[in-house]
Amino acid sequence: MNENEKYIGKMLDDRYEILECIGEGGMAIVYKAMCHRLNRYVAVKIMRDEMAADEEFRRRFCAESQAVAMLSHPNIVAVYDVSHSDDIEYIVMELIDGITLKQYMDRRGKLSWKETLHFSKQIAKALSHAHERGIIHRDIKPQNIMLLRDGTIKVGDFGIAALENELDENNGQAIGSIHYIAPEQARGNCPDARSDVYSLGVVMYEMLTGQLPYTGETMGEIAVKHMNADPVLPHELNPDIPPELESITLKAMAPKLEDRYQSAKDLLEDLEAITQSQTKADEDEEAVETDAPRVKPVRSVSELSKEKYKRRRRRASRVSFLSGTLGLLLLAIWLVSFLWNFWLEDVFSPAERIDLPNFVGTEFQAIENNAELMNTYSFNVVYVIDTENPSGLVLDQSPEPGRSMMVTPGGIQVELTVSSGASQYVVPDVLNMSYTDAVAAIQNAGFVAEIENATSDSVARNNVISTSPAAGESLSSGSTVYLLVSSGTEILYVEVPNLIGSTEDAARAKLESANLSFGGSERVSSDLAVGTVVGQSLDAFSQVEEHAKVYLQISSGPNP
Repeated sequence: MNENEKYIGKMLDDRYEILECIGEGGMAIVYKAMCHRLNRYVAVKIMRDEMAADEEFRRRFCAESQAVAMLSHPNIVAVYDVSHSDDIEYIVMELIDGITLKQYMDRRGKLSWKETLHFSKQIAKALSHAHERGIIHRDIKPQNIMLLRDGTIKVGDFGIAALENELDENNGQAIGSIHYIAPEQARGNCPDARSDVYSLGVVMYEMLTGQLPYTGETMGEIAVKHMNADPVLPHELNPDIPPELESITLKAMAPKLEDRYQSAKDLLEDLEAITQSQTKADEDEEAVETDAPRVKPVRSVSELSKEKYKRRRRRASRVSFLSGTLGLLLLAIWLVSFLWNFWLEDVFSPAERIDLPNFVGTEFQAIENNAELMNTYSFNVVYVIDTENPSGLVLDQSPEPGRSMMVTPGGIQVELTVSSGASQYVVPDVLNMSYTDAVAAIQNAGFVAEIENATSDSVARNNVISTSPAAGESLSSGSTVYLLVSSGTEILYVEVPNLIGSTEDAARAKLESANLSFGGSERVSSDLAVGTVVGQSLDAFSQVEEHAKVYLQISSGPNP
């Protein structure tokens, strides 16, 4: 049987049903799978057998995967789960319905500068999010960037693509990545965030011009050009490129580290500046078009009598004189108002000026409770959903802190962006459902399920008696919903099995057989084999209520 077919139809960890192969690489095979716990399609990346036999590759694969699983950003392919045991290593990722940026570029050739700007900003946002958490991609190229139907960019394989690229290099197949490699990587130095910025600069160059900045017959020849050569200026290949965007692209792919953007965030700020400039230009153009006078047809003067024509000319002269006088008067009023607001008021008015404080990171309720602040400022509050910050926290402000502002009777106008917390979801109705189906429904709705036991004469054993909060109530995503499960007419107790020394899969099977729940696992250093259970939250052979949750400690090998 072909290796990419051996897992089709199998169930991994009693959760992921492998449906079909959707991609292959030198290190792993990617499958489409169904997660039966959350009832959704996912992508499962399984390490090839020969790679799984290499202990060093397994260690790096697991370390990189667990680190990337901590990332959460709309422009990054999400990693849902990481699993490794004695016989299989795999990660579970978001299933993307789209094509790679490489496929899109092959179809379109060079992209418009506006489309390039739109894609580049999303990639920069993804890199900035990862870099702030200490994770470097190391292999940014169009093949590792997904494009959804709505134009959303998803950067995939953070930290993992580089491992696969190493395998391709060993096989002489790294030509796809050498075109985007940073000079310091080509020299064999350790890459950092600026290396990802360089690779993004090359991708931007390719999008704008339809061709790569450096090509050659061999990988060595291309690598030398990355270190020493100067690319053809993008505007020579595409005259429509704005000079500002060309400058940003060339700065991103500067060979010397000190000449390059020092972070993806710095690059993103310059890209955003182009967007704001373009938006203002579009608004000005729209305003001109809106204000332009519309020409209305009039009857020919030859249709008027001579006397009527003379009266019309006299009336038109008076209207013209009055209109001109009124225009001059309005111009004078506007000029006085302008001079007053921007110069004379500062000269003749004793109004106080203060430096705007930094409200970011402050609870808005504390600002509201401060009478002095409320008397000095007039706040316009914009609430946004934010899963990473608590409700009521100020996330941004405009104008920016430190700006000198004049105190006005109505208060200084300040706009605050405030977190409204996580999204709200409705607790589903799971009454009288079996506790296994109820747990799946609660998790599928975005919550965490906790089970408590109670006796019942009316509800069948192992079925749900009630939930807290009740069905229909709204909670933040990730909140805990407590399920009261019937144990029949009496509380039953079960014996906790000894799980020490078992693999994680075997331990979970033992818990299920004992009518206990698996609560989760954490990796700890240990001299026992990697993937072996080295600790359990409930003592072996102790008597506990059935459905009790047991947490496991899994060996990650000796601490280096």
